[in-house]
Amino acid sequence: MRHTITVLVENEFGVLSRVAGLFSGRGFNIDSLSVAPTNDESISRMTIVTRGDDQILEQITKQLNKLIDVIKVIDFTDGEVIEREMALIKVTAEDDARAEVLRIVDIFRSKIIDVTPRSFTIEATGTPAKIDAILELLRPLGLKELVRTGPAAIGRGAKGWKG
Repeated sequence: MRHTITVLVENEFGVLSRVAGLFSGRGFNIDSLSVAPTNDESISRMTIVTRGDDQILEQITKQLNKLIDVIKVIDFTDGEVIEREMALIKVTAEDDARAEVLRIVDIFRSKIIDVTPRSFTIEATGTPAKIDAILELLRPLGLKELVRTGPAAIGRGAKGWKG
């Protein structure tokens, strides 16, 4: 099962290393990891996507809460979350495929951010499922390169680190 966890930590040197070390040291895989300062510059927010059953998630949460620089751990697996991801996608854009690429970009409300005689670079944002869907349609046209941020997540309504 896929789990999205937000970890609020002190914005200090070495915290990311300790959190990542906790996962690797216990054999947990991180599917994606995003870290940035919050509106309070002394606090950073980590969004971690991992996979495992509820027991594994409970063990991860307990271990994270034991780390001294961790302020709060929030599990967004229950669905009360807004998730967005960004992808930069470079596709082949030979004459016969250019119109099809442009149609797909328009349907997904994405943007062409760079054009060369042989390729388009696309910026797509949305849920991870939306990114997967646009990739599925672009792959047969000649996917050359892909960069994904992994999801950023925030609780809906009052759910969150201050709610």
